Amino acid sequence: MTYISLYYIISANAERVIIGETMVTEKEIIDSIKKNIRNLFESTDFIKVDSIRSEVKNLFPDQQVQPDLIVEVKTKDKKKYFIVFEVKSAGQPRYTRMAVNQLKHIVNNRKNYYGIFAATFISEESKKICNESDIGFIDLAGNCLFKFNNIYVSIEGRPNLYPNTRPLKSIFSTKSTRVLRVFLCNPKKEWFVKDIAKEANISLGQAFNIKQRLLEFEFIEETSSGKNSKIRLKKAELLLGEWSNNYSYRKNKIRNFYSMDDVEVLERKLNDYFKENQISYAFTLTSGASRVAPFLRYRRIFTYVNNNIDRIAKDLNFKEVSTGPNVSFLEPYDEGVFYYLQEVNDVKVVSDIQLYLDLKGYMKRGEEAAEFLLERRLRKQW
Repeated sequence: MTYISLYYIISANAERVIIGETMVTEKEIIDSIKKNIRNLFESTDFIKVDSIRSEVKNLFPDQQVQPDLIVEVKTKDKKKYFIVFEVKSAGQPRYTRMAVNQLKHIVNNRKNYYGIFAATFISEESKKICNESDIGFIDLAGNCLFKFNNIYVSIEGRPNLYPNTRPLKSIFSTKSTRVLRVFLCNPKKEWFVKDIAKEANISLGQAFNIKQRLLEFEFIEETSSGKNSKIRLKKAELLLGEWSNNYSYRKNKIRNFYSMDDVEVLERKLNDYFKENQISYAFTLTSGASRVAPFLRYRRIFTYVNNNIDRIAKDLNFKEVSTGPNVSFLEPYDEGVFYYLQEVNDVKVVSDIQLYLDLKGYMKRGEEAAEFLLERRLRKQW
């Protein structure tokens, strides 16, 4: 049998299917999908739409949940296929997996049936879930994958006005990242939500909301059922990677200084001064990496400090400069940077998680140093 395929790579200038940035209802998604499907298949010469049905109540009496849409198509060689759609307003991995499981129950053991997951936007992780289960997908922009029998249709690259990134970005808001630190620094521990809230120093309501977002993206998982179920980290590296894409050490206020002393002497002076004056501090970036995963040579010290920087600079005779600094003080954007500090040879260093985040966006081979830290230390903890 001849393998018939249609493959589109649409450029970034492709026409957008949707207009506006308001939230869409499930019915609006279904209406948009109908149009996309008709336009998609009618543009080919080997597959045509016979009917589109959204009234499918009790069509599958053996199923508790009925599909949202069924499209009957006919190929050039007169073969009929039934494409069954499960539509969700959100395309996060958790909802994708639910939809995929429903579709598999419907299409399994039914000849010429094929399942499609549809949502406003479908992430790469969600596409992977669909692919692994032999389920297709389509979003509101028309990006899609249909792969059944001898039919292959793929469209990608169309811009979508509903990228559904807001829930993901909310995970990386200031208070939310305190919860991420708790999970990532204690990767094998199970938590009640109330204990997460206490550990992260946020309200119970905030902790619950963050838990829901993390579950949607399957970064964490529930280890028991019920009202007081425990949760634990599930995808540590993926979560840290997403966080690093939404973070820069420049979120902290940075003040740069110069001293005539060399780096080794300066670090010793700073450490002694901080201890003597009971100042909260933690070395990071090059200064932190040199102690836990040496990779870079450096001539500039970086340290978080939660105190009067003007007073510190005056006491240590540092000169504030706009170029050529060898001491940089970072005023923390949030107290979370001090979570899970480690002490190496009597010197305080940020956690490996914070160190990775800072290094990832640092110039002068910082990304390589971050990957070295990931390989040598973090992956071993997970």
